[in-house]
Amino acid sequence: MACRFPVGSGLGQSKRNGLRNRQNEYEAEAFPVRGEGRRPYNSKDMPVMKMLPLIHGFVATRSALLAQIDMHTLSHYWQTHYADRTFQNLYQWNWFDASLLMPYFLVMILLSFYGIHRYVLVWEYFRHRKNATKEPEQRFEQLPFVTVQLPIYNEQFVIDRLIESCCQLEYPKDRLEIQLLDDSTDETQQVAQELVKKYQELGHPIVYLHRTNRHGFKAGALDEGLKVAKGQFVAIFDADFVPPPDWIMKVVHHFADPAIGMVQTRWTHLNRDYSFLTQVEAILLDGHFVLEHGARSRSGLFFNFNGTAGMWRREAIRDGGGWQHDTLTEDTDLSYRSQLAGWKFKYLQDVECPAELPIEMTAFKTQQARWAKGLIQTSIKLIPRLMRSKLSLREKLESWYHLTANISYPLMIVLSVLLMPAMIIRFYQGWFQMLFIDFPLFAASTFSISSFYLVSQQILFPKRWHKTLFYLPFLMSLGIGLTLTNSKAVIEALLGIQTSFKRTPKYRVQAKGEKSKASKYRKRLGILPLFELLIGGYFALCIWYSIVNQNLFTVPFLLLFVIGYWYTGLLSIFQGRFERWRRGGVNLDESSAKPFPVGV
Repeated sequence: MACRFPVGSGLGQSKRNGLRNRQNEYEAEAFPVRGEGRRPYNSKDMPVMKMLPLIHGFVATRSALLAQIDMHTLSHYWQTHYADRTFQNLYQWNWFDASLLMPYFLVMILLSFYGIHRYVLVWEYFRHRKNATKEPEQRFEQLPFVTVQLPIYNEQFVIDRLIESCCQLEYPKDRLEIQLLDDSTDETQQVAQELVKKYQELGHPIVYLHRTNRHGFKAGALDEGLKVAKGQFVAIFDADFVPPPDWIMKVVHHFADPAIGMVQTRWTHLNRDYSFLTQVEAILLDGHFVLEHGARSRSGLFFNFNGTAGMWRREAIRDGGGWQHDTLTEDTDLSYRSQLAGWKFKYLQDVECPAELPIEMTAFKTQQARWAKGLIQTSIKLIPRLMRSKLSLREKLESWYHLTANISYPLMIVLSVLLMPAMIIRFYQGWFQMLFIDFPLFAASTFSISSFYLVSQQILFPKRWHKTLFYLPFLMSLGIGLTLTNSKAVIEALLGIQTSFKRTPKYRVQAKGEKSKASKYRKRLGILPLFELLIGGYFALCIWYSIVNQNLFTVPFLLLFVIGYWYTGLLSIFQGRFERWRRGGVNLDESSAKPFPVGV
């Protein structure tokens, strides 16, 4: 290893070069590279050996000087960027700056309240761990009659899987009824009729009910089926679900307690490993089903039926006012009305029901926008009633947080607009505000997301939860990327704009690399993806500004915005196109020539 002698060490340049060459030659001979071992010293080595103490002294001096230089560099950087008070009194506060910073901090504070609420849910989950529902406290001596409702709309490619799994449910056939509630307008009608006929001939108690209109959408179909249902209890499964055979037997006995009006089970994911997107979606849903449902149910607070993979007592539906279709989340609407009527709900975290996750970005956006709009519609409809009720302050507060959580999406839009002006203004105010004001707000609003989903994965997968760490930045970015679509949905709800119930396309894919046969149901989102790309570019400009002004604390935070907007925008624009190119320009949007599956 060549030695470098510091300037001013007392040696002339020529002598330093001579010593350096002698040292290099000596080390090349004395310390072979390929492990042949050192050669013995001889008399020729003596001049170099005498110089070794001096060489080691120079090396030590060099190391000490470099350490001093490094410390001086870091100290200089800190002094010039964060402790320099030269221009401390030159900046003057003005109303223009205040008009920008006040709404900026107001939005940050509101978002931090919703972030802190996530910490509260985690605390409530573990605080009331003893209240987790496991086995039913009592059982029916004679099994009650159960109706299984299957609401479908243009589900041509998954309907056979759904019907087959429901016909395999382990429950006495004389105490079971399966209703296929079909609002379809395409080939699904023919497929469904043939499947029902087939299973009827095999002795299964299944009936086919078709409506000629979609009045009330899913809520209307459930209500129509309920009018002719025979069951005292009603289980509901969407088309993309595959209930296991023992599902009813694990759920129905909880209704032996006459106070129980609804039992919800946990969703699992058939195609969790299909793609990077489905992995992130699975983590998002796991957080909801483990910590949100778990914390609220264990602590005796209101929580909601998720529209599927749950069972209702028929009286609880009636006492809650029945299925109503003035919101896009008819499940949450009925849940709160039924609980206000006095019924108790149970959540079974250990009872799983597999389902299919959306595999395309626009399908995922369609689902999330419907949920966001529906929850705000439900909050407008029910919060006044909740506030006037005899519920405790704790119950009212949790209901408020639950139903209004999606208001954070428009707040994120406001934050996006104000971020660059706020950064410019704050640049002249110093680092104190960034460290002692922005950082706590950022931690409350952002870090809570990371901890929330990490905890849910640790609960479900205690041996491999650490793998979630890789997905966390992208999970946060995906949430940011949904801001534009969900803000539009929330604003429509606030303005009272009514839209149709947009179903989530089901593609029937599970294994990685499997091709979808249901591309005819693919959705488009107009020009919104272009705006997402533009907003991502705006945040890239913010990153450039931060780097130029050496405000590096904000760069990781801004990078989440860039990744989120560009990821959602690009996937929305290019979804399906690569598949079309691989197939040589085949038009994937055409309907199939014959109903699927063939040969039913």
